[in-house]
Amino acid sequence: MMKHSLVIFLALLIAGIMVAGCTGTQGPATPSSTPVIPAVSAVATPVATTAQVKPSFTLGDAYLAESYSFQSESDVVVKEFRVDNPAWGIEFDVLPLNDNTIYCWFEMKVTNVDTGQSETYGYGRNNGFDLKNQIPMYTTGPYNLEMKGNRVKVDVTAAKRHP
Repeated sequence: MMKHSLVIFLALLIAGIMVAGCTGTQGPATPSSTPVIPAVSAVATPVATTAQVKPSFTLGDAYLAESYSFQSESDVVVKEFRVDNPAWGIEFDVLPLNDNTIYCWFEMKVTNVDTGQSETYGYGRNNGFDLKNQIPMYTTGPYNLEMKGNRVKVDVTAAKRHP
């Protein structure tokens, strides 16, 4: 009786493998073959999200504190200053000058003249639409700010940072 059960079990196992297509006897897939649809798991995988924490600080003695108005895409302003404190920061406040903010943008390239390292920050276009931005900085030396924009007024301050 046990031999009989074992034979039936093996026959069912082989039939199951063949039905599942795991024997490798199938030919290559053709364009007219039935498409394979990947299985979807019924278990939801939680997605870890992290909230971006915006820096918050106050500014003290200013290296640069000016307002600029950019009326066209060709407007460019370049400013240079020297930073003597490693705890400093840049703050810029944007005021769009057009009701349709898709045309309003501002970009500021901050370059450390000694190292040549630069970072770009801004409003609109490829940047966010935050009207107030604070950027903490950590290296002393001479800096160059190249600012461009379109249809915006911007207040820019570079100053010593208070934590």
